[in-house]
Amino acid sequence: MIKKKNKGFTLIELLVVIAIIGILASVVLVSLNSARAKARDARRQSDIRQIALAMEMKYDDDGAYLSLEVGADSKLTITAIGTYLPTIPKDPVATNGAYYAFANTGGNEYCVWAALESGGGFTAASEKGVTELATADVPTSLTCW
Repeated sequence: MIKKKNKGFTLIELLVVIAIIGILASVVLVSLNSARAKARDARRQSDIRQIALAMEMKYDDDGAYLSLEVGADSKLTITAIGTYLPTIPKDPVATNGAYYAFANTGGNEYCVWAALESGGGFTAASEKGVTELATADVPTSLTCW
C-alpha cells in the first residue's frame, strides 16, 4: 500500500510564523516613530533658519528687524516678513501645542525659537545666528543665548 504524504503546514508552524511577523512589524513601527520625530525636528530647524534669513534680509534693506506686537504667550502670530518670507512656516505638529515663538523690540534684536521633540531642547535664531539650546535654556525674551 502506498502512503499518502501530507503537503502542508501544521497549525503550530503557521502560528509561529505569524508571531514572528508580528514581532518584526512592531519593531519597525517603533523605529519609524523616532525617525518621524527627527524629521519633524529637521523641519523645525529649517523653518527657524528661514525666518532668521528673512529677518536678516529685512534688516539689510531697512536697517531694523521686523517690529511685532507679541502677546504674553510669545506665540509667533505674524503672517509674513515682507517679501522675503511671504508665508511664515507653521510647526509640523500643531496639535501638541507646539509653535514657533518670537520676541523682538523692532530694533536691532530679535529671537525666534522652536521646541524639539527628539532629545528635547530648542533650536533658536537671533541676530547672533542659529544655535541649539538645552531644555533648561528656554528662550523667553531677546536673550536667546
